[in-house]
Amino acid sequence: MKKILLASKAILGAGIIILSLNSCKNETKQEDPKEVAEDANEAKFDSVDNKEDDSEFLVDQAEINLAEIEIGKLAQQKGTNAEVKNFGKMLVDEHTKAASEVSALAKAKNFTLPTSLTEEGQDEYKKLNEKSGLDFDKKFTDMMIDGHEKAIDKLQKAAKDAHDEDVRTWATNNIAGLTSHLEHAKMLKQNLDKK
Repeated sequence: MKKILLASKAILGAGIIILSLNSCKNETKQEDPKEVAEDANEAKFDSVDNKEDDSEFLVDQAEINLAEIEIGKLAQQKGTNAEVKNFGKMLVDEHTKAASEVSALAKAKNFTLPTSLTEEGQDEYKKLNEKSGLDFDKKFTDMMIDGHEKAIDKLQKAAKDAHDEDVRTWATNNIAGLTSHLEHAKMLKQNLDKK
């Protein structure tokens, strides 16, 4: 009888330890909005690879638009150069329009998109927000050049490789606009580097 009592105490003790370990694991950490959207699309289109690829492209575009809008607002607030402020306003206006188009396209295709700034977008925003004066302006233009080069690459790839015709068309139609942003950012950088 003593052995049974000791065994049941040991089992009960082990159960309490397991429960307490599990409760430590269940701390809620907010998931990155981009990961949430990608997971939702993966679940919906698990058996249709081409839809998953197209949904990833639109998730990326949504992420880019959200980041550009927030960084554009920051440039309007903290920029010391009038051209930086104007570029920031243009980013907000044009990426808000693009975000609306991407959202409508995603809705028509039943794709899920992130609706708030991703962890990467938040990190970039924080790095830029730490700067001030001419350092802010220069960091902003460097980010715009780098970001637009990457975005144009994604658009060109989707314009060629997207499986969905509407996605290909949207990508094709937006290359010129982002190329214009890139050229504008490069000119802005040249002017700031002279200071």
